[in-house]
Amino acid sequence: MRELKATLLEAAAAQVGEAPLWDTRHGCLVWVDITAGLVHLTDGRVFDVGTHVGAALPAEGDGWLLATREGFATLTEGGTVTPLLSYIPSGVRSNDAKCDPDGRAWAGTMAYSEEPGAGALHRLDPGPVATPVLTGLTLSNGMDWSPDGRTMWFTDSVTRRITGYHYSAGTLGPPVATLEIEPRYGLPDGLCVDAEGCVWVGMWGGSAVHRYTPSGRLDTVVHVPAAQVTSCAFGGSTLYITSAVHQLADPGPMAGGLFTVETGTHGSPATPWKGLM
Repeated sequence: MRELKATLLEAAAAQVGEAPLWDTRHGCLVWVDITAGLVHLTDGRVFDVGTHVGAALPAEGDGWLLATREGFATLTEGGTVTPLLSYIPSGVRSNDAKCDPDGRAWAGTMAYSEEPGAGALHRLDPGPVATPVLTGLTLSNGMDWSPDGRTMWFTDSVTRRITGYHYSAGTLGPPVATLEIEPRYGLPDGLCVDAEGCVWVGMWGGSAVHRYTPSGRLDTVVHVPAAQVTSCAFGGSTLYITSAVHQLADPGPMAGGLFTVETGTHGSPATPWKGLM
C-alpha cells in the first residue's frame, strides 16, 4: 500500500471546510466553510454569502450555484447572492453538492442534530424543483461519478459505506458496488473519483484521505496533519484536501486548513452547472 503526506497550503482554520472543486474558468480551487457561510477561492477571493453554504458549484459562463441552508441560490463574480429555490425544512441544511457529467446539480442534506433519517439527496430540475432521489439518509455526504459516467458514488457517512449506483442521464439505478470502511479509519466524508475510476475519500476523525479501487481495496493513504478531514478534489495531479475545526477541543495549528499532495494520478475538474435542464 502506498503512503503519502499532505502539506498545508492555507491555514484557513475553517469551521467546516467542505466541497473543494477545481474551477477551470479561473484556474483555481473553490471551496466552502459551511457554518461560517464563506466561499473561498485559492486566487485570494472570499465571499460571505450570509447563510450556511454546503457547496459552490461553478456555473457555465459566470458565477456559482450555491447549495445553501435554505436550498439553492446563485452567486455572481461580484458577490451578489440571489435565491433560486427554497426547499429545505427547518433544522436541516445542505451538506455537499456536485454536478453530474451532463451539468445537472445534485445536493445532499442533513439535520443539524444529525437525526437519523432526516437527510436526503436531491437533483435540481426545471421549475425549479428539488427532486428527492434518495431519502431516509442521516449524513448525506460525498458524491462523484466514474470516468465513463455510468456509476455514481455516494456516501451516507454514518453507514461507513460508499455505494456505487448505476447512473444514466440523471437517473440513479440500483447499487452496483459497495466500499466498506473499517471503523478504525473514521467516517467517510467528501470524495472524488480519479481517471482510473478509484475513489478518494476524506476520513472524518481519521487524519487521512484514502484511495479505494472500485473493487474495494484500500491502496493509498494520504496522511493529513488535521483530525477532521472533510473532502478532496483534483486540480490536475494535485489533490486538494479540506478539513474542519468543528468538534475539536484542542484543534491544533493546522486544523481547518487546506492541504495538497501530489498523487501521481489525476482527476477531472468540476463539471459546470448548465442551468435547469
